[in-house]
Amino acid sequence: MKRQKRDRLERAQSKGYQAGLNGRSTEACPYQATDARSYWLGGWRDARDDKHTGLYK
Repeated sequence: MKRQKRDRLERAQSKGYQAGLNGRSTEACPYQATDARSYWLGGWRDARDDKHTGLYK
């Protein structure tokens, strides 16, 4: 059970990271559940930070 929950949250983080790289806004978050939403937003913030530091163009 814990494995499934972790996978779901990791997937949310990954999707948020991709959205951040593609320039989508935080309003594009498809998750309403607080756990998944926070992971998605965390991934989005990581991508925006990486993009601003020059890792991606």
